[in-house]
Amino acid sequence: MKILVLNAGSSSLKYKLFEDLQSITEGVVERIGEAGGVKDHAEALGKIEVLLAENGALRSFDALDGVGHRVVHGGERFVEPVRIDDEVIDAIRALIPLAPLHNPANLAGIEMMRQRAPHLPQVAVFDTAFHQTMKKEAYLYAIPIEFYEKEGIRRYGFHGTSHAYVAKEAARMLGQDMSETNLITLHLGNGASVCAIKRGKSAETSMGFTPLQGLVMGTRCGDIDPEIPLWMVKKGLDAEVILNKKSGLKGLCGENDMRLVEERAAGGDEAAKMALEVFVHRIRHYIGAYYALLGEVDALVFTGGIGEHSALVRQLACRSLENLGICLDTQKNLEGECDISVNESLVKIFVIPTNEELEIARQAEAVLEKL
Repeated sequence: MKILVLNAGSSSLKYKLFEDLQSITEGVVERIGEAGGVKDHAEALGKIEVLLAENGALRSFDALDGVGHRVVHGGERFVEPVRIDDEVIDAIRALIPLAPLHNPANLAGIEMMRQRAPHLPQVAVFDTAFHQTMKKEAYLYAIPIEFYEKEGIRRYGFHGTSHAYVAKEAARMLGQDMSETNLITLHLGNGASVCAIKRGKSAETSMGFTPLQGLVMGTRCGDIDPEIPLWMVKKGLDAEVILNKKSGLKGLCGENDMRLVEERAAGGDEAAKMALEVFVHRIRHYIGAYYALLGEVDALVFTGGIGEHSALVRQLACRSLENLGICLDTQKNLEGECDISVNESLVKIFVIPTNEELEIARQAEAVLEKL
């Protein structure tokens, strides 16, 4: 089965072609709608079709069995991937207020592909769907209940496709069925989140109503006193911009790239050292909280750009967690092995490269096989 996975952003369109879940080719069209770039997502799709034909990967979109689309927000309605029809498109459009930066772009990719290949089955895979197994006590905020009932304000969680993928890989590495597996998965990148997975299902996650809540991120603050943005507004400041684009690592030391933060910290820069410690402190806070929530943990999983590539962050995050049975092997960690725990560790520590595109292709294929 040939499946094209599309991830449409406001100014970019990433693609990856799979045949029988094996990656064939991938790429990205950038600067959509910008000077020197393509005009819109329709033109970007046309360029992708030409590129796929030129490299011999696909003669045209008509040769596909289906398309899998990443959609950031599925609200409460979408708890699993679905075949896209007019009703689904209307529902994704209705959810734009919950994800104004992402859902419009995701929708543009869907609509342009429908125009270009109207008879081709398309599947929407939602970032939020994996977390729809959280119980009410986990996703409700302690604010007047009508804000949830009328406006849908609750914790949704994100990075669900990544957490789902690495959870399956971790269960495989443990030799266990997903339904028997308890995990703490850490997706650490410019955006970062942690998920408590109980018996294969999301029980709790750090991101909330928006991707702003939770861990310290590249430019996002994560958890803060809710009075702070109100104070900013009273001061005439743009709290949304400050908390989303000028905070996190960038706010603490002027850098949002962890590689540069580590480089500066190694050189003795005090601001970078503190930014690194704040970043790791929040991770450790969540590891402890989620361990308590789960009761027992089979593995701690690091993924994402930072999680996969920063031995220092992994080392600091696991520092002094031996009393929880989380015992890091320093040498394995430095060498970048998949299992970086000591043999005696009660909780395995894995480094698993995420593959959200493959997970989307898997979920899309499962839907297409039922057609």
